Amino acid sequence: MFKNFTASDFLMLTAAFLSLIFSELLWFKGEKEAAIFIGLWVPSILGFAILLKLIKNQK
Repeated sequence: MFKNFTASDFLMLTAAFLSLIFSELLWFKGEKEAAIFIGLWVPSILGFAILLKLIKNQK
């Protein structure tokens, strides 16, 4: 599965995962509004990764 991944795929997945972890850390620290804000980045990052993949496959 991972053999078809490019460097940008790994970068986007890493960014989404780190955003999720950082959001959870903020949530349990008590900064709930900041955690929700950072948590909303995860689907945005993954959506952007899908868009890049679609553009690449279209060429």
